[in-house]
Amino acid sequence: MHDLGSISDWMLPTSRPELGIAVLATLVFAGFARWLRGVSPSGAVAGAVVCFLLYMSTGGRAVVALISVFALTWMATRFGHSRKQKLGTAEKDGGRRASQVLANLGVATIAAVLYAIYGNPAFLLATAAALSEAAADTVSSEIGQAVGSNPHLITNWKVVPVGTNGGITLVGTMAGVIAAVIVSAVFSITGLVSWKWSGIAVGSAIVGMIADSFLGAWLERRRILNNDLVNLLGTLVAATVAMVVGWNFISGPR
Repeated sequence: MHDLGSISDWMLPTSRPELGIAVLATLVFAGFARWLRGVSPSGAVAGAVVCFLLYMSTGGRAVVALISVFALTWMATRFGHSRKQKLGTAEKDGGRRASQVLANLGVATIAAVLYAIYGNPAFLLATAAALSEAAADTVSSEIGQAVGSNPHLITNWKVVPVGTNGGITLVGTMAGVIAAVIVSAVFSITGLVSWKWSGIAVGSAIVGMIADSFLGAWLERRRILNNDLVNLLGTLVAATVAMVVGWNFISGPR
């Protein structure tokens, strides 16, 4: 089996000191996210659960990747805030709720737990892809609303009002791609995923971001799915693509 990165034994907390560090990192992350009003109280609790499970499953370096996702989405959400307020598309002041946090980070967390259980590196690649997609989707939407103009509906390319579900802009899409590259790069810089395979995480994240837009235009606009479910499915698509590629081309024959 080909390994994705150098996951050393110390990364999986088994002793009391390591467990204490995991708890401390979780509390600091959740508290800081709440202090910045990036999340609501319920969102902080959900974020704490995600942070703790990521740490326990893949080690402290996964928390660095999680922080990169939060930083990118927080900055993108606040960028051009006055314009978004005028358009009525600005994020609510209370921050993201638990349902929003889990919709964006739940798939990545499950993939990380599966990696800890089965040890197959394809699950770790799926974690990277899901977190990269979560960042890409939010950043593309927020930047597109802040500075983009004349968004086009992804299903028929008609011009739609800013903030329309499934509406995309060139600047927003490019910002999303950059966000995916950054998060995937963090996975490689910290040694979780080798640079050789980071492109798979980026490509899978982009596929998930496009799928999210299609689902938004196709099902969310018809109120068949809500935004949380669309976001969840977008990360699931990204994780699935990465896992399939990883399972077949990286893990190798058993």
